[in-house]
Amino acid sequence: MRVGETGGRASWFQRFLLPGFALKAVIIGGGYATGRELAEYFVPSGPWGGLAAMLLATVIWSVVAALTFALARGLGAYDYRAFFKGLLGPGWIVFEAAYIICVVLMLAVFGAAAGAIGAATFDWPEWAGSALLAVSIVAVTAWGTGAVEQMFKYVSILLYTVYGLLLVLALANFGGLIGQGFANAPPPSGNWMAGGLTYASYNIVGAVVILPVLRHLTSQRDAVVAGLIAGPLSMLPAILFFVAMMAFYPAIGAETLPSDFLLRQLAMPWFHILFQVMIFAALLESGAGAIHAINERVSGAVESRGRAPLSTGRRAVIGAVILTGCMFVAGEIGLVDLIASGYRFLAWLFLAVFVVPLVTVGSWRLLRGQAAAPAGRSE
Repeated sequence: MRVGETGGRASWFQRFLLPGFALKAVIIGGGYATGRELAEYFVPSGPWGGLAAMLLATVIWSVVAALTFALARGLGAYDYRAFFKGLLGPGWIVFEAAYIICVVLMLAVFGAAAGAIGAATFDWPEWAGSALLAVSIVAVTAWGTGAVEQMFKYVSILLYTVYGLLLVLALANFGGLIGQGFANAPPPSGNWMAGGLTYASYNIVGAVVILPVLRHLTSQRDAVVAGLIAGPLSMLPAILFFVAMMAFYPAIGAETLPSDFLLRQLAMPWFHILFQVMIFAALLESGAGAIHAINERVSGAVESRGRAPLSTGRRAVIGAVILTGCMFVAGEIGLVDLIASGYRFLAWLFLAVFVVPLVTVGSWRLLRGQAAAPAGRSE
C-alpha cells in the first residue's frame, strides 16, 4: 500500500478497482439492470452487432475515464464543479445545467424501474417501489463518502455474482437457443456503431459523478490504469446479460422489463426474487452515486467559504428534495419513454459539454503539464 490523497494508506482495491466499481454503479441504473437499455441500443443490431456496440462503448468509457481521472488528479478536483472550473473556466456553468438535467432524468428512470419491479415481483402499487428506493438512497448518501464507497464495494460483489449465475442458468436451460441466435445472426451491420456511441456518450458522465472516490489515487499512473480498467468492469455484467437475452432474440427487444421476461422463462422463483433484489441494489448504488455527487459539490462550495462541511441532516434534506421531484417525473412519463427519448438527448449534450472539451483542452493540458496545480475546492 501507499499513501493516498486521503492521507491514509490507500489499498490496491481503492486505487484500481473502486473507481471502476463506482463507475459501474452510476452507469448500471434502471435501464441497464432491467435490460431495457440493452433492448433499446443493442438488441436492434442483433447478437453480433450488439456485442460489437458494447465493445465500442467499453473502449470509449476506458479512454474517457482514464483522461478524466488523470486530469482530476492533476487539478486536485474531486467534485464535478471544481473539475469543470479547471477544464472549462467560466464555462463550467454549462456542465452544471446539463448535469442537473441528467440527474432528473436518471433518477426518474430509477424510480420508474423500482416501481415496475415492485409491481411485477410483489404486486405492489408502483409508487411503493419508487418510495422505498428514494428512502434508501437518502439513508446511504446522508452518511457521506465512506458509506457510499462501502455500498459500491458490497453491491458490486452481489451484482457480478448474480449476473454470472444468470448466464450459467441461461446456458443450462436454453443454451441451444443462445447458440442458434449467434450462429444464425449476420455479422455486425446497420446502426451498431450509433448504438454503441449513443450508449457510451450519455453514460460516460459517470466518470465525473464518481470524482469523490478518486482521492485514493497516489499517482497519474494509478489514474490511467484505474480508468482503463473501469470500462470493462462497467460493461461486463451487461455483456453477460445480453448473451442470455439472445435466447429470445428478437422478441425480447419489445419487453418493458427484459429481465423479468427472462426470469419467467427460467421459472426459478428463488432466482427471480434474488435477481430483482440485485436490480434494486443496482438502482440504489446508481441513485446514491448521483445524489452523492451533488452533495459533494454543495459541500465543496460551503467549505470554500470557511464553513463546516455538510452535516448528515443537510445531506439527507438535499437528497430528499431532489428525489421527490424526480420520482414525480417517473410516474408521469414511464420507463420506456424516458430511456428512448431522454437518453439520446443527453448523449449529444454530454458529447458537447464534456467529451469534446476533455479530449481536446483536457488532453492538451495533460500533455503540456498544465494540470499540476491542485484546484482544491471551489465555490
